[in-house]
Amino acid sequence: MAVLWGANFVAIDLGLHADGMEVPPLLFVAMRFILVVFPWIFFIRRPAVSWRAILGVGLFMSAGQFGLLYLAMALGMPAGLASLVLQAQVLLTVLLAAGILGERPSGRQFTGVVLGVAGLAVVAVGRSMVAPVLPLIIVLAAALSWAAGNIIARQARASSGLGLVVWSGAVVPLPLIGLSLLIDGPAAVGGTLAGLQVVTILSAIYTAVLGSLVGYGIWNWLLGMYPSSAVVPFTLLVPVVGMTTAWLVLGEVPSPAEVAGGLLLLAGVAIAVLRPGRNGATPGQRRWHAQRRDAAFAGDLGDLAAADGARLAAGARTAPERDAGTSP
Repeated sequence: MAVLWGANFVAIDLGLHADGMEVPPLLFVAMRFILVVFPWIFFIRRPAVSWRAILGVGLFMSAGQFGLLYLAMALGMPAGLASLVLQAQVLLTVLLAAGILGERPSGRQFTGVVLGVAGLAVVAVGRSMVAPVLPLIIVLAAALSWAAGNIIARQARASSGLGLVVWSGAVVPLPLIGLSLLIDGPAAVGGTLAGLQVVTILSAIYTAVLGSLVGYGIWNWLLGMYPSSAVVPFTLLVPVVGMTTAWLVLGEVPSPAEVAGGLLLLAGVAIAVLRPGRNGATPGQRRWHAQRRDAAFAGDLGDLAAADGARLAAGARTAPERDAGTSP
């Protein structure tokens, strides 16, 4: 997931500025999600979540995050730096999860996230002299939108991460096409569609299939299985991949500050994610997974639901164990 999303930023940059042609960013996001939705929506069943959850994930995790991200990159935000600043969603998600869902991160997880964010700050400061302020603010707004989408996806607990990606993606195209027509004008939208470059088409395909369908399918499944504070730190690997890819493809050579910040990010991931216990799991977490495995093997959904209920009850009785990473 981190590799797919890290390379995603370079793909977006190449598509937005293909052969000197500036593609309207909101139109480009709409193109991406048309490919996310069609034809897959006719073959993938709607996830067993409310329409409100589908709408919320579509508006915040998809339309809000990517609309703002593409806009910032169209305004000059470098791909490598964008991949770093967007990871502010890590801290925002953990804070929102603590305030809204009651998912209190353990001290170890909180330390790892703080260290990762410190690494992000080091890299951002190292590039502050060359990055315009407005695109930076827009990417931070995109990070907040992503964090809100994470919370909605976490509450929904969809059994099909891929289904949630496809069905929530249907929320995106029409509003963003309308906004693009309003902001960029019909002439710009029509001219872009009439003269699409091969690079732009390939970029849209990569971001739709690998970035959204595969990447977010994995992401939403993880959020449905594990606490946000345990899943989200893995995205700190995304800017490391993004910086490396931008260096190799776009010639964005990382500065010493960026390298130092990237190492801090990796250290933060290790501290936040690795937990004491066999195979990195607490006893309660191992018991719950064993219950789910046995129920799934027997094919008894009632037993599977009972295992989930037992886990939730145990989590309510044992707050420290829950905080160590045993709830969802």
